[in-house]
Amino acid sequence: MIRCLAGPLADCRPHHKHHAATLPVAIILTVVVAFTCTTALDAASDERPNIVLVMADDQGWGDTGYNGHPLIKTPVLDEMAGSGLRFDHFYAAAPVCSPTRGSVLTGRTPNRFGCYSWGRPLRPQEITLAERLQSAGYVTGHFGKWHLGSVLEGSPVNPGQSGFDHWLSAFNFYDNDPVLSREGKAVELKGESSMVAADAAIDFIQNQVQADKPFLAVVWFGSPHSPHRAAPEDRALYAGEKRADWMGEITGLDRAVGKLRDALTGAGVRENTLFWYTSDNGGLVPESSGGRAKKSSIYEGGLRVPAIIEWPAVIQSPRVTEIPATTCDIYPTVMDLLGIDTDQQPVLDGISLEPIIRGQRQQRNKPIGFWKTDQSGISTPHDQWMRQELQAQQQGQDYFDRSRLVSDAGQIKPAFAAGHFPGHAAWLDWPWKLHRIETKKGESPVSFELYNLGTDPMETEDLASQQPERVAAMRPQLREWLQSVVDSSNGQDYR
Repeated sequence: MIRCLAGPLADCRPHHKHHAATLPVAIILTVVVAFTCTTALDAASDERPNIVLVMADDQGWGDTGYNGHPLIKTPVLDEMAGSGLRFDHFYAAAPVCSPTRGSVLTGRTPNRFGCYSWGRPLRPQEITLAERLQSAGYVTGHFGKWHLGSVLEGSPVNPGQSGFDHWLSAFNFYDNDPVLSREGKAVELKGESSMVAADAAIDFIQNQVQADKPFLAVVWFGSPHSPHRAAPEDRALYAGEKRADWMGEITGLDRAVGKLRDALTGAGVRENTLFWYTSDNGGLVPESSGGRAKKSSIYEGGLRVPAIIEWPAVIQSPRVTEIPATTCDIYPTVMDLLGIDTDQQPVLDGISLEPIIRGQRQQRNKPIGFWKTDQSGISTPHDQWMRQELQAQQQGQDYFDRSRLVSDAGQIKPAFAAGHFPGHAAWLDWPWKLHRIETKKGESPVSFELYNLGTDPMETEDLASQQPERVAAMRPQLREWLQSVVDSSNGQDYR
């Protein structure tokens, strides 16, 4: 339900991107539909909203003032929650960062494109949100944490090859006074980490407004990922507290969000800009994660995150929705809002939230699947790597280490044996959430747990034995979805 607190996309791939497994027929379809898509949108270009997608790194559902944290100061997010559309049951597509970020760009559950854990790249075969908007006439920019491959020039999985015209990006989380990649070249910067990304995005936004161009700005902060190093003024707000730097980083990113919003107002475009704020996975502190466990878990604490949408031209009074939604929904929502058809592309896991944004839908019509596999993450130490790249660049070398280009990202490497879905998966058909747990080598039988999130948000009372008919109905749905994901992971979508 929605509580009021007051009183239709084409396969528009850009020309520069090389897809490893694309058939000529698909290319022909792409060109035809892309032309139709772009022509239709150009006719209504003056009415198209700008899109700003902001994402925190490891901020849990309860790590905000508006969700009741007793210490953390987030005045900007609190104001947004009181003026826009607030989601109380919004989920990251995965309990760790890289996969969720890939879900934002594709509308697909991350295992479909081989992004099984942190540090794994986005396959270049995937169709991204930035590519689609780029082909529709938008200017696109990425600022901050990338973590979907390389940020070096010449990589098939840097932001530029994923549809971004402009980018100032990091391999992974980054800290204050960072070395970042400006469209493939290392640059030294000064300032608090979140503000560095916000300032770069503001420059980009102002340039597009002056050029009278619609824009997509993706701003992905590196906070509050550990290690925590808050700016002195933010740390001072929590003097004497054990987690002063962690809380200070959240207040710092809150201030950066405020500066972004103010810049939209100053540029005269805030009214028709869709501003979407969320986080990439559950929080680091179980007490404020908003559910059982924390980051890395398929239980609520690892997936439930804060989410707010502001779009003053459309969301004219504050609302809170309890309808469950996910980061996979961002892509189809934007496509729907811009009238871009998604029929001619691989399966999407997300749905359009446009009816919810416009206050026209009262429930979700599609369950949400989650799956954390047993695949490991890949280390990508941003600060070390970029300082090495900067030094090599200053010495006239192209690269310090060419392996960091991730040139093999498009290779399909099947990861799962037939009929096995190792790890922890879940199927959320609100309010029921079915968990499926399979050990790596199958030493023990697959186990199932069932929770009613409407009455038990902390997932403390397993109802599987009391609700055998419900479990029997949900199990084949989850298995069918898991098999579909495995088929995608093994390259079926690119044939």
